[in-house]
Amino acid sequence: MVIDALFKALADPTRLRIARLLSAMELAVGELAQVLGQSQPRVSRHVGILCDAGLAERHREGSWVFLRATSGGEGAAPIIAALDQLLAIAEQENPQFAQICADDRRKLAAIREARETNAEEYFARHASEWDDLRALHMPDVQVEQHLSRALAEAPLGAVLDIGTGTGRMAELLVEQADRITALDKNLEMLRVARAKLQHLPTARIELVQGDFADLPFPAASFDTVLLHQVLHFAQDPALPLAEAARVTRPGGRIAIIDFAAHNREELRDRHQHARLGFSDAQMRELMQASGFAPVDPLSLDGGELVVKIWIGTRQADTITDTPSNNPIEAIP
Repeated sequence: MVIDALFKALADPTRLRIARLLSAMELAVGELAQVLGQSQPRVSRHVGILCDAGLAERHREGSWVFLRATSGGEGAAPIIAALDQLLAIAEQENPQFAQICADDRRKLAAIREARETNAEEYFARHASEWDDLRALHMPDVQVEQHLSRALAEAPLGAVLDIGTGTGRMAELLVEQADRITALDKNLEMLRVARAKLQHLPTARIELVQGDFADLPFPAASFDTVLLHQVLHFAQDPALPLAEAARVTRPGGRIAIIDFAAHNREELRDRHQHARLGFSDAQMRELMQASGFAPVDPLSLDGGELVVKIWIGTRQADTITDTPSNNPIEAIP
């Protein structure tokens, strides 16, 4: 991080406002333009300067580009933290800047509300489908309690929530994790998750679009990898498990929450399930083949479908340093 470029990037009132906004939450370029009352091309130019200086990061989700405050590269985190503190002090000591920031946050509230409204509309469209499925197994809150206890035996560290869906698992575990990356392939689901998680500190959680069969992360990036009701969508479960193993550090853990083997064929058509659950023998073979040492699973009865929690530890002698073929896209 070049210090003179950093201070030049902040030598503009609009970019100061953007820095304060991104410290509160991740925003799309269009949302930033809405808050700032400026054109999107103009905001994009300001964003480019902040990104070039290492103060912000861009990532694409479909046709949208989202911005977040950077966590800082190696050795840069203390500088970023100090700048955040400096801007907070400036807001306290400068009434004019404080008023501008307060006005911006009021506009942020409207964006939060719009996100929540969109999420509620999505839930309304799909509520009956999800309610039908939930009625077949133990209540979600009980499953979550069992999972939390099972994972409490060791620190979570950096967590990857594969197929985050509504973001519920990320929300559940964020207080115990150092940081959570919530990944989903479906753009609409990511926007639902963003609405659910937008109250959490941006330094603790990141949302990423990606495919569970080609994860956009380097090898050995995470301490805990979670697949909650995701693996039954895989035509070949070995592929996402191999990718999960690749990005898990030696000694790290995987937790797979899914259905025990069943014969409810209608779930293939109504809910696009590619697999009708898994037997313990199948899961043990899959985990061992991908480099995880499984422990005895938990079986959660409480409905027609039995929920299982399979946990395994990443073996050090099988870790690969081969990078993913699909790195997070760098947007010029």
